[in-house]
Amino acid sequence: MISGVHLEVVLAGSYAIFLVAVAFLLEMLARHSHKRSERYRNSGFVYFQNMDLWECPAGRQLLRSGTDHQRRIVHYRAPAEVCNACSLKKNCTDSEEGRLLENRLDSWLESELRRFHRGISLVLLFLATIILIAETARHIEPRELLILGGLLIPIGIAETKLFSAFLTRQG
Repeated sequence: MISGVHLEVVLAGSYAIFLVAVAFLLEMLARHSHKRSERYRNSGFVYFQNMDLWECPAGRQLLRSGTDHQRRIVHYRAPAEVCNACSLKKNCTDSEEGRLLENRLDSWLESELRRFHRGISLVLLFLATIILIAETARHIEPRELLILGGLLIPIGIAETKLFSAFLTRQG
């Protein structure tokens, strides 16, 4: 016993906090990784939102060439004759049809990758909840219930918010 609380309650609470921390860290790392890969994919290109076009490192424009509404991706392509005559082509594309860039209409929060990582985070929070509920059923001392309930409430709120964000999907 530690200050009138069973060691099992302390360990279960600590493990639940650990699972929540891992879920939070996973969310942060996944978001960072997604942003980094987006920057890398379009490295050297500049997007001009007011004109809805991309500019390549050689100063040429890639205009909107189509939209895949099902996958929610907008395609931008440089003219083939411009790319094929460019001195930077060998470092840019091997396509004979001109460089193609994709711009995702969905933000990170709406992407399939986000849904995958969010699912893992939800499983971790669900495990933390189950551990705390099991401990609540085993230990009925007021001090222990206060500790377990104090952990269950914020974890349950976080779990509810993540789950509702997981279920809602624009498109």
